[in-house]
Amino acid sequence: MIRNVTIKNSELLSDNWYILKKITYDFTDAAGNQKTHIREVYDRGNGAAILLYNKEQKTVILTRQFRLPTFINGNEDGMMIEACAGLLDKDNPEDCIRRETEEETGFAVTDIQKVMEPYMSPGSVTEILYLFIAAYDHSMRVSGGGGLEHEQENIEVLELPFKEAMNMIKDGSIKDAKTIMLLQYLKLNEIL
Repeated sequence: MIRNVTIKNSELLSDNWYILKKITYDFTDAAGNQKTHIREVYDRGNGAAILLYNKEQKTVILTRQFRLPTFINGNEDGMMIEACAGLLDKDNPEDCIRRETEEETGFAVTDIQKVMEPYMSPGSVTEILYLFIAAYDHSMRVSGGGGLEHEQENIEVLELPFKEAMNMIKDGSIKDAKTIMLLQYLKLNEIL
């Protein structure tokens, strides 16, 4: 177990898109030895994601959009199927996800439920992702969704049968961790 962590130096490497720092820190290891490590840490802020579900239709709302990092890492067309998500941008998680849901999916949901707060890549990224679920029906549709043009979003809204979405995890069509976690949450808790 690591104890007595002390940040010795924090060097800004980039603040072009978000913040990348090189951190030097001292700590005491489990054997009582003093050690120093140097790591890079990426701070993009915290985020929120939501999975909309319809109990009667047994469907979920997902999005599809281009994700450059996946393209660079072998995703042939760079397209990802995901739960609706966004950065908090100084909002609290609930306000953020209500805003993002309307912008991206076109649904104005009212009753949202927080289900967990995971770190998504704790070895290098500071982000905590607040995960939510919410029931939807078509009376909640206020627009076509698709995201905001000034944010350069080009989002396709998908309404899928829950069983199909679960099968898309198995066949590799859905590879996004937050989406897999939320779909499995619905399944494990027998919501759908």
